[in-house]
Amino acid sequence: MSDLFIVPEGHRRARADKALAMAFPEHSRVAWQRAIDAGLVKRNGVALMRKDEVQAGDELTYAMPEVVPTDLTPAQIPLEILFEDEHLLVVNKPAGMVVHPGAGTTGDTLVHALLAHCAGTLSGIGGVERPGIVHRLDRETTGVIVVAKTDTTHRGLAAQFSERDLHKEYLALAMGVPQLLSGSIDKAIQRDSRHRHRMTTSETGKHARTDWKVEETYPDFKITLFRCHIHTGRTHQIRVHLKSIGHSILGDHTYGWRPLEYPDLDVPRVMLHAAYLKFEHPITKEEMEITAPLPADFKVVVAALKT
Repeated sequence: MSDLFIVPEGHRRARADKALAMAFPEHSRVAWQRAIDAGLVKRNGVALMRKDEVQAGDELTYAMPEVVPTDLTPAQIPLEILFEDEHLLVVNKPAGMVVHPGAGTTGDTLVHALLAHCAGTLSGIGGVERPGIVHRLDRETTGVIVVAKTDTTHRGLAAQFSERDLHKEYLALAMGVPQLLSGSIDKAIQRDSRHRHRMTTSETGKHARTDWKVEETYPDFKITLFRCHIHTGRTHQIRVHLKSIGHSILGDHTYGWRPLEYPDLDVPRVMLHAAYLKFEHPITKEEMEITAPLPADFKVVVAALKT
């Protein structure tokens, strides 16, 4: 069934997809383009094309394409939910969980778990029912990750992450003890030309900045617990930046972890935890502050460092 939209007076000539996206912000411009491509937007009974312009007084009938169920199979995987409402949810991601399906992944990603947890309440982002993943954490990194349930929420969160209009802090156990109690690392990052799975600091990469401060030191092991505030979101940013100042993260074999120097220390993974996220709720405009408690394996390593 189609609905009617009359382009209001004073509206300048504009492409149909742009005019409709402005009038109905709950649907993205891409969603309107899908509707137009499907022949669901008409003027005087004639289907419009993307390039067609509309003007004040035009009577448009429209319908949105049906959301196609995802071909992914929901998986009943326990999730630690830190916050949830009808618009979004925040999860404390465990170690070992991949965020999004890709090459080499099986049916146990965060997306598979969310499809089961949010059954019937997800959006049609991209025309397919799925959760809106707006940022990611590496497989071994634990902590806060926020997920959108609706298109509008997804766009609002994506804008904040893109513009860095939020605050993210990580905890990292790393080798060595710095001479200062705090500092800032402002070094560009790009992919390593010799090892494509790694990133590296460079003069020609993308701008990246990490502020750090010492949370605690463990002199007997010469290890430090860092709190890192990232102003940018580059791949492996904290791992690369801490390595660049001589403090490779425990368990991070890709970026300089040397386990033979710590024979009495059992480190199960990369000791990096997304501990805190502050952002504006895209719908309610409430300031959200989310803290993720340390996972058990991180606590075990900290306890061993104190003995």
